[in-house]
Amino acid sequence: MSDEILFEQIGQWGVITLNRPKALNALTHSMVKAMCVQLGKWAKDVSIHAVMIQGEGERAFCAGGDIRWLHDAAREDHKTACEFFRDEYTNNAAIYHFPKPYIALIDGIVMGGGVGVSVHGTVRIAGDNTLFAMPETGIGLFPDVGGGYFMPRLEGGLGLYYGLTGARAKAADCLETGIATHYVSSDRNEDLISALHEIEFKADDDPYGPILKTIDDFKSVPDRAPINEVRGDIERLFTGHDTLDGLLTALENDQSDFAADALKTLSRMSPTSLHLTFTQMQRGYMLDFNHVMRMEFRVVSRVMQSDDFFEGVRALIIDKDKSPKWSPPSVGDIDKTDVKAFFASLDKDELVL
Repeated sequence: MSDEILFEQIGQWGVITLNRPKALNALTHSMVKAMCVQLGKWAKDVSIHAVMIQGEGERAFCAGGDIRWLHDAAREDHKTACEFFRDEYTNNAAIYHFPKPYIALIDGIVMGGGVGVSVHGTVRIAGDNTLFAMPETGIGLFPDVGGGYFMPRLEGGLGLYYGLTGARAKAADCLETGIATHYVSSDRNEDLISALHEIEFKADDDPYGPILKTIDDFKSVPDRAPINEVRGDIERLFTGHDTLDGLLTALENDQSDFAADALKTLSRMSPTSLHLTFTQMQRGYMLDFNHVMRMEFRVVSRVMQSDDFFEGVRALIIDKDKSPKWSPPSVGDIDKTDVKAFFASLDKDELVL
């Protein structure tokens, strides 16, 4: 087993540690495959009553997938890149359907693939270092790993807002929006972990009871949530639209500073990614989890062959000039039929869950 991801049993817990602190615990292909196999074992192991996942180091829980590797892999062999996503999404589904409590300690950067291995669990505990974002539209991607399921279910247009703009959320915002279920200050984190590990679960009892009671002993209320200052703007401007064009028109016609800032942010994103994300959120709200993952696999399989993904990674990660040249260059230049084609069946290459 690679030391990039560690598995151990502590008491009656299965503990996962993402162990690439210098890379902000970014997920590799071997990590997602190993994690999925281990979850399958722990699901059947009667000595394991709950699972905890954490990131090594103080900076990050998990900053996402290894985007540079994906870029290079997709350049060389499209199938190799797609197999990463096939295994990653299978692991996301294993987390969503895991039959025991799954606790994610997201005290650090949690973005992209890091969201996928945390938000679908039953408990997400934010800390002082928590920084959430789904910034994929800025690199020609879209907020995948089940983003099409959990994001449109956030209230008042929050999911669409976070998904399109890549806006960041610290602990208070994560708690306020439901991205996190609890907040525990970072200086109490180790004591919380120790207390959770010491729980003695009884075979016939609901394991959530003692877990939640223990967390309640440590949880507190973070500082004010800045998101509350703009929630009215988000709900007014990011809900009720049948098309991305309609949303952009609403922003253009609004006189608020919030609308102006949102338009400025969206102008930097891949126009194709914005269309894909808007459609993903619309469709995802109507689908169950497994169907969302299949939908996202169809889209990402095609994104891995698209100009914008390679250009976005070049501009933000490789050359770092932050001046991507998107193709097509504007939202209005994109044919809706072309957007629909990203969501079409892959026939024999469909994701099977």
